[in-house]
Amino acid sequence: MAIRISKTIQLLIAIVVTLIMFFPIYWLFVTSLKSTAELRSAIPSFWPEMFNWSNYAAAFKKAPFDRFFVNTVIQTVGILVLQINIAIMTAYAFAKGNFWGRDKIFLLILAALIIPDQVTFVPVYVMLAKLGWLNSFAALIVPHAASAYAIFLLRQAFKSINNDVIEAARVDGASRLHILYRILVPMAKPTISTLIVLTFISSWNSYFWPLIMTNTDSMRVLTVGIAFMREAIAGDEALNFHFISAASIMVILPIVLVFVFAQKHIVAAMANSTFK
Repeated sequence: MAIRISKTIQLLIAIVVTLIMFFPIYWLFVTSLKSTAELRSAIPSFWPEMFNWSNYAAAFKKAPFDRFFVNTVIQTVGILVLQINIAIMTAYAFAKGNFWGRDKIFLLILAALIIPDQVTFVPVYVMLAKLGWLNSFAALIVPHAASAYAIFLLRQAFKSINNDVIEAARVDGASRLHILYRILVPMAKPTISTLIVLTFISSWNSYFWPLIMTNTDSMRVLTVGIAFMREAIAGDEALNFHFISAASIMVILPIVLVFVFAQKHIVAAMANSTFK
């Protein structure tokens, strides 16, 4: 009986926490479908009187969101390709390689985890300015090509793989790249899938870096575009908040879908990410 009561209490707590976490997204979605009259109402409604799907089309007309979307996709895909491949090769070196100072160098990489981007922003900005990369995709992608967290997770995954597998492949004449991408990468699929999801979310949600590195509409991403749209209608937010909400929903929808379909891989990778 006590166990049943305990499980019931845990379930109720989980439901309450889920509702609290989900409510802001629900409210954003409901607001995106309301009319201007409903937004001006003194009593807020938890369900729109009519579903105004035209708000999403109107939001696209408030700013060049089609261009912002393309820029966000290019930035996200570029960071994904570079960051995952660099992490795979670096993690393989630290997990299976044998060279002087391996563990000490790895600790230096881990130390990078405690340094926020805002600390290294100024020297990186100056360097990119000297290279003439400001307001370009290179400035949005290249500084994020390596991730200490991705290297750490993949190193743990590769270390858990038995060395006998690698030795057998070497006996068969497999090259290092063949061993890495044809054997180790498939065996570390849960971790790599998790990194893809986390990198996708981080890149898609990126705001500070694109805000600083871009200064024209042709290079802005969705997060920055929404902020500029809000500034453009400053003073009339109460009459246009449904458009801002619609634009925000379009930004977070890909993230929600990716997370829903990849959550089992995230759980599996986190369970295997203990420091060894």
